Amino acid sequence: MVTYTPPLRDMRFVYHELLDGDALAEIAQYADYTPDVIDAVLEEAGKITSEVLFPLNLSGDTEGCTLKNGVVYTPKGFKEAYDQFTQGGWTGLAAAPEFGGQGAPAALHFLVQEMICSTNMAFGMYPGLTEGAYNAINLHGSDKQKALYLPKFVEGTWSGTMCLTEPQCGTDLGLIRTKAGPQPDDSYKITGTKIFISAGEHDLTENIVHLVLARLPDAPEGIKGISLFVVPKFLPNDDATVGPRNGVTCGSIEHKMGIKASSTCVMNFDDATGWLVGLPHKGMSAMFTMMNTARLGVGIQGLGLGEAAYQGGLDYAKERLQGRALKGAESPDKPADSIIVHPDVRKNLLTMKSLTEGIRALSLWTAINLDKAEKSEGAAERQRADDLVQVLTPIVKSFGTDKGFLAANLGVQIYGGHGYIHEHGMEQYVRDARITMLYEGTNGIQALDLIGRKMGAHYGRYLRAFFHPLQEFIEENADNEEMQAFILGLAKAFGRLQQATGILAQRGLRDPNEAGAAATDYLNLFGHVAVAFMWAKAAKLAFNKKDADPTGFYSGKLKTARFYYERVLPETSSLFAMIMAGGDSIMGMEEELFGAAVAA
Repeated sequence: MVTYTPPLRDMRFVYHELLDGDALAEIAQYADYTPDVIDAVLEEAGKITSEVLFPLNLSGDTEGCTLKNGVVYTPKGFKEAYDQFTQGGWTGLAAAPEFGGQGAPAALHFLVQEMICSTNMAFGMYPGLTEGAYNAINLHGSDKQKALYLPKFVEGTWSGTMCLTEPQCGTDLGLIRTKAGPQPDDSYKITGTKIFISAGEHDLTENIVHLVLARLPDAPEGIKGISLFVVPKFLPNDDATVGPRNGVTCGSIEHKMGIKASSTCVMNFDDATGWLVGLPHKGMSAMFTMMNTARLGVGIQGLGLGEAAYQGGLDYAKERLQGRALKGAESPDKPADSIIVHPDVRKNLLTMKSLTEGIRALSLWTAINLDKAEKSEGAAERQRADDLVQVLTPIVKSFGTDKGFLAANLGVQIYGGHGYIHEHGMEQYVRDARITMLYEGTNGIQALDLIGRKMGAHYGRYLRAFFHPLQEFIEENADNEEMQAFILGLAKAFGRLQQATGILAQRGLRDPNEAGAAATDYLNLFGHVAVAFMWAKAAKLAFNKKDADPTGFYSGKLKTARFYYERVLPETSSLFAMIMAGGDSIMGMEEELFGAAVAA
């Protein structure tokens, strides 16, 4: 069976030491979040996730959700766990105090989310969707909507969803057909069908509030004609209690590859009463408030599953006895050595460890800048922070989930045949991780966003938010002898990224397919360089602290950083070569030739 221990030591290292998250307490809204408070919250989050959520992960996957008479029932234990979760205040951790929340920094919230995803990703979908609905209404809703819905979201008695996808449209939301008919009382009648709606129906809360994209009668064609509506399952009374049932029903639930304990629903809206959120025909801008935050959250899902898979693989590698070390028996008193003595197993473990810890640092750097972008007093600082968040969001989402899925697969490999068996718990991570590469915009879409929108935005301003601090770090440490291996490796990889950026910018102007053909390789090149930057900063800290550390934590950091630079970062060479090859071999293939071998 897989095991999990909250990685609090590494979380504290990244927050307090590597990225100076403690400086967030200088922002007025975060003044209460001192280092002691941060550590206490992480400690408590570690308890509820490991002691309450983790024991339900495998059983919830086995049982799944069931639909009976229009009601979705979550697996055994989920309702009790959700009640304990809400009573602990976890649904309001990052919410504004004016609505009953605790006003925590996004950086702290991200670390808590990681532990939730490591221990029970399916469970985390329910409060996660509510957070997205909270963000959209908080930024775009009326004062009346905020006063009604946000306190209910914070206390966890009402939950939220986002209803975008329809049978005929996924990424291309301009094809939406759901209609919104204006009523004399300023409400609207919503009619249409939405699919793939996570947490669309369940038994955890007394009400479910749907945020629905739909078209008004006078809507322009395409994406510019979409509006956003709030459509509750039960219509609220004037005193914010639950009233009569609205015209919203769950038609069916999907039978999925993974996250089986998360209800994924087909939702039917039949003259359901809803209210406009924000301005008419501006629904996409409001919905992207949810989606951008959700994309970072999905990246954290990949990170959390990667950490869980690493821990499970490490424990198994220490305990499983098979064969002897290549140089001779290391445990001659036992019938065989543990498999951690074998180079290939160690390589798999170190790949998982170096990527997971590096992506944790990259994700938290993004979260800290998200806090600065939203709460810093100076406009210039807010813009610099937001620029960095804009360019790193598709990378955290795509690179984080790609590598989370890789870690889950490597975990199965370490387990061998036992990893393929459901009862051991490792294969579930693979199935759960697969969806993270698909929803909130597939990873291919993230790559197109990076290269098509972010790369050239504001004449390269977003890119400079990342390029400049990295270049400054290289220059500041150029004469640091013990850092030479890291600085040289980082400079070479960064040089490839800079060169690829310039060439793709030129090629893309001539032929957009050239940029599109290289987009995924470019994002992965960017992701490796960004993680290398985090590891170089970690190595510098570790050099300064390892001699005074009896636990070996900093020595372990140095050795993991060395592995990343010698065994993972060289992938940038092959990615660069593929980018430079151009798009002819991809776009030059006639469509009919794809099936030529079958036809013949």
